Order: sequence, then C-alpha cells, then structure tokens
Amino acid sequence: MLHDCPVGDSRGQSVVFVPRDRYLAVMKQLVDDGFTMCVDLTAVDYLTHPGRTLPDGVQSERFEVVANLLSMQRRERLRVRVQVPESDPTLSSVFDLYPGTEAMEREVFDMFGISFDGHPDLTRILMPEDWDGHPLRKDYAQGRIPVQFKGAAS
Repeated sequence: MLHDCPVGDSRGQSVVFVPRDRYLAVMKQLVDDGFTMCVDLTAVDYLTHPGRTLPDGVQSERFEVVANLLSMQRRERLRVRVQVPESDPTLSSVFDLYPGTEAMEREVFDMFGISFDGHPDLTRILMPEDWDGHPLRKDYAQGRIPVQFKGAAS
C-alpha cells in the first residue's frame, strides 16, 4: 500500500491504483514524496477488455487515466492508474502540481472525452474544434474520412 492505495508491479515498475475521488490528494502526496516530474499522462479505453486484472478492491471502469511519475532524487519511476467511469468521464486536473500536463490532459480530453476539472484551457488540441466524437474511443467509427496521400492517384 502507498498512501492507502493498492500497489502492484508491472515489469519491475511500481504501479499505484488511486481511487478517482482521492486522485488529486494522492498526487500531492506523491509530489511531497519526491515524484516531482510527470513524464506522461494518457488514457486507455477498456471497452473491449472489461475483464482485466486489477488488485482486490479496485473496481474496473471503461476508462483509465495513467500517469507516469519520476523522482529524480530517488531515481525511481511510479505509474499511477485511475479508473474513470463512462457515465461520468471526469477527473481532477493535476496542472497546478505538474504544469507540463497541460497539453497531455488536453490530448486525453480530445481523444477520449475525459474532462479534467480545474484545467486552465480544456479545449481540443489535435482535432478541429467542431469535430464530433473522440477518435481513440473503441466505439468510434473507423474510416469515416478517407485518407488522402499527397501525390497519390485519387
């Protein structure tokens, strides 16, 4: 357990499973523990894989936000996984703790439709503002727009 959250292992890296309602508080504690850099923040849509293995007490949800933290002092990495329900795809923003997550949270919002409460500019970053849907969701229709390659016969 780390900050009262279950901890697992993935190929030698520690993984902490944080409840959604405690996400921001635990992330603050992790900053205090020396995890001062958020290397990556992304999401996963488990629509087609609902039976994945999770520690006891962790309820699986369709979406999962994954943050990879780094402690330069301890030379240690930590992966944080948070279950996010399809019925309420929101999570607190960690922008105030990790300013480098500004674009990462926008990308997760754009591609998966997960909102981050407290984000300073939660707008699309990859898709046009008037785009319908979120392209990395497993139920997003593929091939709706034909890909055109420069110089290819059309």
